Amino acid sequence: MSGHNVWTHKGTFLLAAVGSAVGLGNLWRFPYLTGENGGGAFILVYALTIFAVGIPILIAEIMLGRTSRQSPIMGMRHLTKTHGTSRAWETIGWLGAASAFLILSFYSVIAGWAIHYTWLMLTGSLVGADAQTISTGFDALLAAPGLMTLYHTLFIAASALIVGMGIHKGIESGLRIMMPALFVILLVVLAYGVINGDIGAAASFLFTFNIADLSLEGWLQAMGQSFFTLSLGMGAIMAYGAYMPSNVSLTRTAFAVAIVDTAVAMVAGLAIFALVFGAGLETGQGPGLMFVTLPLAFAEMPFGALVGGVFFILVLGAAISSSISLIEPVAAFLVERFDMTRPQAVTIMVIAAWAMGLLTVVSFNLWAEGTIFHTLFGRTAFDFIELLTNIFMPVGGLLIALFAGWALTQSEVMKELGSSVAWFKLWRFLVRFVAPAAVAFVFLRTLPQVEGYLIPTLGALLIIGAFAASQRWLKKPRQTT
Repeated sequence: MSGHNVWTHKGTFLLAAVGSAVGLGNLWRFPYLTGENGGGAFILVYALTIFAVGIPILIAEIMLGRTSRQSPIMGMRHLTKTHGTSRAWETIGWLGAASAFLILSFYSVIAGWAIHYTWLMLTGSLVGADAQTISTGFDALLAAPGLMTLYHTLFIAASALIVGMGIHKGIESGLRIMMPALFVILLVVLAYGVINGDIGAAASFLFTFNIADLSLEGWLQAMGQSFFTLSLGMGAIMAYGAYMPSNVSLTRTAFAVAIVDTAVAMVAGLAIFALVFGAGLETGQGPGLMFVTLPLAFAEMPFGALVGGVFFILVLGAAISSSISLIEPVAAFLVERFDMTRPQAVTIMVIAAWAMGLLTVVSFNLWAEGTIFHTLFGRTAFDFIELLTNIFMPVGGLLIALFAGWALTQSEVMKELGSSVAWFKLWRFLVRFVAPAAVAFVFLRTLPQVEGYLIPTLGALLIIGAFAASQRWLKKPRQTT
């Protein structure tokens, strides 16, 4: 069974977890949020939340995977039996698998845009192009469902090929080539930004410590980003943890993942905003920054076409390293539960996610705002799928924290952590009380912004139910000292 595999090298889990964590969000969302929310003040809140919330849950999720040595769904089924707890805790595995499946469906579509821009850059199609031309070109891409489907298909097929080749030949070999290459490319783009851009303005934008610019919303975004950036609650970390050798330090690895993930986001921010400010352009959020502002910056700079092409290869690589982690939780479950071969399991998972991804494709054109789907449901299919993941992931992370904090015994945790009693006590306090409270707070505070009153009410009931039911579900008394 897939759960019995172990990474060949000690450092592979670190590469795998960093690969899962480093994705499209690191390359535009994190730097933008930092600059808009007080720079260094935002980073301070983010760092504190990473330590108090992100790392404790990351450790908990790896621990559940390594303890069970199975996929998230089958692993939680095993752990509920061995710990005499309610089978309702299997929800953790199902929420993770559902999140991974849904995220892969739209992530593949958006990542596919990078294929388009890699080609445009390397062929020199955008050299000397003005803002109107590039903006119109991006709009034309979104208006072409056939072209978007082609890129979606190519991207998800490449991801499937890597995972289908297996833990060692596919994922492990791919990551050992891909991740170092991505770091090198990122440094090349940073060097290019230093030479041709305005690195001083970029550093000022990102690192000026301005607490006055950090509103409550900024605090919430810092806390939310610290949770989502580590790929928590989507099954990937638990699935990868199942292959982690027992002699690898869980605590050191978790801290290393958080540090590398944040460092990549910082370097990417410096590189991107050096180019943006150097070209005298505005900082835009989301797809606009990545697919309109940056191509414009490259179009105006020497050797911009070549470096732009290399940059979008970086974007593709970061996206693929994340997408393979999204395929693994469901594929591993199909292998274990139905005794499928790995290629069969990956094929089923990917075809289903590809089909689901077509809903995201048409959300930008045939079913965009103003069409019958949007009129009937009040949002596009893409927005609806994204909303579901924004519910599933925090609830999954919350349940992971509660199960690891309350169901696992001290001896089990100490064995996995391999650290001092003082660190164990701190971790358990954070994972039992601080992390669940923080996740619940961010979850409930942000939901009203995207949905009227029904969803927040349901969310509140879910959170309250999770806390209340945790004691009932943990029906077999556990030692807590």
